Amino acid sequence: MPHYQFIKRPSFRVNSPQVDCHPPESRIQRRRLRACHECDWVSALPPLRSGEKASCPRCSHVLVKRHRYPAQRSMALALSSLIALLAAVSFPFVSFSVSGIGNRIELSQTATTLIAFHQPIVAIAVIMTIVVLPAIYLVGVIWLQFGLLRGHPMPFSRDIARSLARLNPWMMADVFIVGALVSLIKIAGMAQIELGISFWAFSVFAILLLLTTQSVDSDWMWFSLEKEPLAPEGTRTGVTAASQGVAGCSTCGLINRLSEHGKGRCLRCHEKLHPRLPHSLQRTWALLFASAVMYIPANIYPIMTTTSLGHSSPSTIIGGVVQLMQMGSWPVAAIIFVASVIVPVGKLVALIWLCVVINHSNELNAQTRTRLYRLTEFIGRWSMVDVFVVAILVALIRAGSLMSINPGPAALAFAAVVVLTMLAAMTFDPRLIWDTPPPRSTRRKTATKETVDG
Repeated sequence: MPHYQFIKRPSFRVNSPQVDCHPPESRIQRRRLRACHECDWVSALPPLRSGEKASCPRCSHVLVKRHRYPAQRSMALALSSLIALLAAVSFPFVSFSVSGIGNRIELSQTATTLIAFHQPIVAIAVIMTIVVLPAIYLVGVIWLQFGLLRGHPMPFSRDIARSLARLNPWMMADVFIVGALVSLIKIAGMAQIELGISFWAFSVFAILLLLTTQSVDSDWMWFSLEKEPLAPEGTRTGVTAASQGVAGCSTCGLINRLSEHGKGRCLRCHEKLHPRLPHSLQRTWALLFASAVMYIPANIYPIMTTTSLGHSSPSTIIGGVVQLMQMGSWPVAAIIFVASVIVPVGKLVALIWLCVVINHSNELNAQTRTRLYRLTEFIGRWSMVDVFVVAILVALIRAGSLMSINPGPAALAFAAVVVLTMLAAMTFDPRLIWDTPPPRSTRRKTATKETVDG
């Protein structure tokens, strides 16, 4: 039997917006079905209170997470994040000085300086992941929640809601802050560093952005936008969706009937539906091969060239780690080594292994392999630390022949490795891991309900 943990239902103010007072479970008197995105198991959502979540009984994937005051919470965090971002791009980020010569940069210069060194693709990747995409995401959240709170969704709300989940993996403000700290530690012994208002504002922004993404209750949001049509007649819990000719929407969660050709569109959000991602393994193999090829020049060629007192010294990724170790910066060296070597190689090996053994799964190891997939999907973005380190140092260290840093050809290759491995994880369909093992005869039919941590 599933184990339930309840917390006290919060008391809402009488004048709270109707759309924010009552979760979907209190507004419809019928079961709400969901097909797990990771194992395709069909479950019935239990009634949820604020601070609780429902997890798939088969693979433990979180299906729904309920928050208190979801609209006010998300909107307040998004507005705060946007204000912090505006402050971060309006003031000096960091400055350095050595022997009476110094330089001060703003946040945007971490990208624009790379263009001067003929690295426009890397520059676009930097500015998009730390400023542009987060700003679009925050404006989208504010637009959606404002419309829901006033009781009338704003125009294009459905399209904006569909785009939020797609933007989430590509926002890397938290990774950029780690890269900034690594950069400052690398040059702290050679120059005097002064942190500007922008640095602290961006640090606050990174934290608030993370809280904003975690506060968005997509289940509540889609129900408030488009209600919830009935699941196809005859849909059963305790079996997979594909075996019943239905599919769960990866965007809004609604279960829909597929055509005889295995295609369709979600009735609620109009997302394309497939029982499994088309050509998932082929696309994953192609992206893994491309990333493995790009990983070779990323390690052979220098990622940056340091000029000190007229002497130029190119540095590869491994060379930079060794140099940090020789300087006694073991923690920083460990961070760079893990992010730039262990994570990309580990992700490549893990995804290759999953693709190879996909047809040899069983009920026991499917759970372990699903956890491995979740880990590879989570850690992939952190490899961008080295790219951000290069972007910051190139913009900041501009003191001519006395001291300067130029980007190397490996910067573009390594950025390509990060993007390709992230795309490979996205194109891999984890439901394939569960397709081979037959379902157990005794299976819980209702999603497990737990209290949300924090």
